[in-house]
Amino acid sequence: MKQRVLLAVGVLVAGLLSPLAAHAASEPLEYVALGDSSAAGPLILPQIDLPCTRSAANYPHVAAAKLGARLTDVTCSGAAIPDFSGKQFGFVPPQYDALKPTTDLVTVAIGANDSGLFQAALSCINLLPAPAGVSCKARYTAGGKDQLAASIDATGPALGKALDRIHALAPNARILVTGYGTYLRPGGCFPQVPVWPVDGDYLQGTIDHLNRMIATQSAAHGATYVDLRTPSTGHDTCAPESQRWLEGLIPGSDAAPLHPSRQGMAAFGTLVAAAAK
Repeated sequence: MKQRVLLAVGVLVAGLLSPLAAHAASEPLEYVALGDSSAAGPLILPQIDLPCTRSAANYPHVAAAKLGARLTDVTCSGAAIPDFSGKQFGFVPPQYDALKPTTDLVTVAIGANDSGLFQAALSCINLLPAPAGVSCKARYTAGGKDQLAASIDATGPALGKALDRIHALAPNARILVTGYGTYLRPGGCFPQVPVWPVDGDYLQGTIDHLNRMIATQSAAHGATYVDLRTPSTGHDTCAPESQRWLEGLIPGSDAAPLHPSRQGMAAFGTLVAAAAK
């Protein structure tokens, strides 16, 4: 009777373990990281790939260390969805090439470049306070149509197809899709970050729209969305350097402007690792 009870308990515990947790007990996870500069970590030292400005301290490396996973990191700065299947810069191999039937975990960070969000953020810079300049919100919403929101919505189907392709190439993998963080608090912090309050609120609202699109496509295509926006509240570009997860126009650390800092990558890697368990 005692042996039967122990056997039943063992079966129950095994059933409660996630596939990734069970895998970790036997051999390292095969983890592939796909995506753009929000995952690659441009300028964060040490850099391990010059064309893609990829850092060994980016969130895939942080997550892999916490999971004890074997990482293949093909994230690349400037990447858009077409670079998953084509050669970025004309010579960087397609990111899909890293996926295999044996892949256990895939993280995906993509969408901002496809929708033109980074370029839009740069165009919102105003070195002088209002009204000495032009509001980027006024430009992007002229005529009653929000151009950036429309671009994000148009990107949605391509993201869905990309997730389907990842499933096909790595049929046994769990797919985690990360969103983008909180870049600006309500009202911004002009002139520390030289964007007018109205434009700062518009930009963060646009990032939130992108995150909602990513979450919707993830749910519709069998992937798990990892929210980076909520945990990074209070760690935005306006925060003191010691608390900043996302750098402003003039970085206070070894990170690219308007990208995650080393602290941000450490925090995001922890979130990704927790989501993978």
